[in-house]
Amino acid sequence: MVMDAETVIQELKRRFSEPVPEYYKRHIIFWHDEDREFEDRIDDIAIEGVKVVKMTGRNAFALKKLLAMDDKDSHYLVYCPVSFERDEDNWLLNIELYSGEAFRADIHTIWLEEMGLPVQENLRILVKQYHKYFNSKERRRSFAVFAPQVKQSREMHLGVMASICGCEDLEPASMMRAVLMGGLCIAHHEIYQKMVAYDVAALFWRMVKQCTGYDADEEPSLSEFAMHLLLTASSRTLIGECFIGLEKYISAAHEAFCYDLISDWRIHKDNSDLKQIAEYVESEKSIYQRLVNIQPKTVNEEQLFIHYLMETECFPCVHEVLLVKLMTDISNHKIQPDDIINIVKKRKICAWHEPYDCYYDALLQIAVMQKFYLEHVGGFNEAIPSNVWAAYVKDYYRMDTAYRLFHKAFMQSLKKTHARFDDLMKQVAERAEGLYATWFLGSLGACWQKASADMLAKLGYIKDLAYQWKFYDNHISNAGSRVFVVISDALRYEVAASLAEQLQRETQSEVKLSSMNGMFPSITPYGMAALLPHRQLSVVESKQGLSVLADDMPTDAGNREAVLKARNPQSIVLQYRDIIGMKRAERSALVKGMEVVYIYHDKIDESSHAADNTVFFACDEAIDEIKNILKIIYNEFNGTRIFITADHGFLYTYQPLSEDAKVGKESWKDQAVEYGRRYAIMKNSAAPEHLAPICFLRGNTPYKAFTPFENIRIKMSGGGANFVHGGASLQELVVPLIDFHYLRAGYKSYQKNKDRIDTLPVTLELLSTGRKICNLMFKLDFYQPEKVGGNRDATTYSLYFIDSTGKVVSNKERLIADRTNDDIQERVYRLKFTLKSMPFDCKATYYLMIVDESGILQPVREEFQINIAFAVDEFNFFV
Repeated sequence: MVMDAETVIQELKRRFSEPVPEYYKRHIIFWHDEDREFEDRIDDIAIEGVKVVKMTGRNAFALKKLLAMDDKDSHYLVYCPVSFERDEDNWLLNIELYSGEAFRADIHTIWLEEMGLPVQENLRILVKQYHKYFNSKERRRSFAVFAPQVKQSREMHLGVMASICGCEDLEPASMMRAVLMGGLCIAHHEIYQKMVAYDVAALFWRMVKQCTGYDADEEPSLSEFAMHLLLTASSRTLIGECFIGLEKYISAAHEAFCYDLISDWRIHKDNSDLKQIAEYVESEKSIYQRLVNIQPKTVNEEQLFIHYLMETECFPCVHEVLLVKLMTDISNHKIQPDDIINIVKKRKICAWHEPYDCYYDALLQIAVMQKFYLEHVGGFNEAIPSNVWAAYVKDYYRMDTAYRLFHKAFMQSLKKTHARFDDLMKQVAERAEGLYATWFLGSLGACWQKASADMLAKLGYIKDLAYQWKFYDNHISNAGSRVFVVISDALRYEVAASLAEQLQRETQSEVKLSSMNGMFPSITPYGMAALLPHRQLSVVESKQGLSVLADDMPTDAGNREAVLKARNPQSIVLQYRDIIGMKRAERSALVKGMEVVYIYHDKIDESSHAADNTVFFACDEAIDEIKNILKIIYNEFNGTRIFITADHGFLYTYQPLSEDAKVGKESWKDQAVEYGRRYAIMKNSAAPEHLAPICFLRGNTPYKAFTPFENIRIKMSGGGANFVHGGASLQELVVPLIDFHYLRAGYKSYQKNKDRIDTLPVTLELLSTGRKICNLMFKLDFYQPEKVGGNRDATTYSLYFIDSTGKVVSNKERLIADRTNDDIQERVYRLKFTLKSMPFDCKATYYLMIVDESGILQPVREEFQINIAFAVDEFNFFV
């Protein structure tokens, strides 16, 4: 397609009429017409003041002499119907270059100029070749975004494919990804059919063959290509035994490109299409069955196979293979806690882990429980009760937390039926029950019973501890400023420890967790009364049992404010469920002028009334609600000094109790004044068997108190035997106390302690000293300078290499820096990196990026040199 002669003459006249550039005296315009479309009309073209000459291929010397020597003043139009294979064959090239004026009259040249591409013969030929594609202004506009990158034919071919695929770059991997994202059915594939329509399909498959090794010469198939791509990529991390019978899908020479393509796609924000394709390949090639059927012969082989599975992210089913393997081992009492912890941490940052999180979380917690067991395999042998108490609040309570978190994850797993996991998960739960209920509660309960029995029988409490009944005198009476007290029913110590950790991380505050020896029986009437101001607690018998009095004043819910006001008239009692529904102004008015504010909260104990198995979920809800209470206090009430405590703790086990875990009440029921599953208050003459005596209210009553040994329950009809309180176990008797001091930004106390109070991510630093890379695959060591804890939070990092333009040149590794060890040697991580298959300049600088995914910390860049012994050729699939 060409311009008509008149249009050509008008365009040439326009150009010759323009002022000559500065330092030039004339126009010399080279009219290129390699297709000789105007050759028979050139002699008819006449432009006033312009001389027309014609290149014939044999008159180059004469024309050069004319233009450079004989006539240096006239305007010239040089008609050039000749093409040159090499620049050095064109004797007039230097004149054309310094004249800077070229003209073409064909539509393909016009399109080149429109798209901002260099007017080169090789590019013009390709525009002509792809005439059908470029014959659309919209498609030319789409292609034009790549113009700055198009220098040679290679980029032109890639640009056509990239614009058809809707890519943002000219990377072959991006185009392959775009095609596969469009589906695996060629007949109904929108992008592929466009490639066919614009004569690009054959070129695409040549590119695929050279990059990935997939040969589509016989009959192109996107599904076969997808299988080849994924299986070749996975061959990097899986042993050859996995691919017996699938050898035709694997190209060792192209493994690096395939792995990089899948790896980059996997970490893309939208990898759902890749997951669907991977699941299709899994199904077609029975990947799950292949992996689970591999039976390593030795321990070393098994560990190596597990390592390979940990590193494999091409197929979602690898999650299931690992989970089945771990669950089976746990069911068979083969628990290697460190291995499980490492596997879970690695897999939870892999692609497509979300559907399996509840299983991973459960296994992580049983690993923590098993690790605790191994650390205390000799049992609990402390004989001094205060020492047992101290060990519990420092260390032992973590077993309660692990059990709670395990059962939260286990309950979530029960909501999703999974044929491969259901039975195995229930067997894992049985193992967790054995570790916790049988071993931990049994062993620790026996130790505590033995150590504390005499002191509890004589005094009703343990010496040398803080006491719940002295709370008001020790913390409220002499507070010196307005103070708020949040009392959460059944907030046991380990839940409060989780709350304290979260408050430390999430708020601008000083948080101190301690414990108090709670009242016996560890039930609400006694615990709530102990937290009120009083000189003496006593009981009075009523139709409902015993009522607790504080200095002869009733302490039930409706009378607690009166007890507070008797000590300090500027006191008030609030209920969380009431104030949460009020408007800000309404609840602020309630506390105006008040010096002591008690806020009662009930989530954990309340949930047990509906169903025992909701208690652990209620613990998380309680934590969230307490944090909400605190926000109301320091944001709306302007309170800064807050105490968080409880009336008692609780015992909970998941499985139904056997009859051996219960004690009958027939022999003493007639002497009982009041009893529950974990306590009994009896007449002074009672001496029941199978119950341990506890001094009741320090001996100031005509009654005796008793509790079942260790963790045994008193037989009672009805449900509710799994969640209990009232007894003297550590889980029931250890009452938490959180001293929360909110620090406003402008306060001196905050400014002084800012570095200690503000929560920051733990940092990650490069430990390896070498800064030169000589292999495509290599390992680097990193260390975590600060341990997790206090105001230092666990952090997820992305680590990868880039060049000076910011282009990623390696795989991306993710690492969760979450170690709590005191020894820095135990906070060292080793990561494996793989450079992409591409040329590297040994003189250029490359950078290792250490990026905090939360964005709080600035990315760290470490300089490296890359000197790979061999070069990687550019793709030449356009030849």
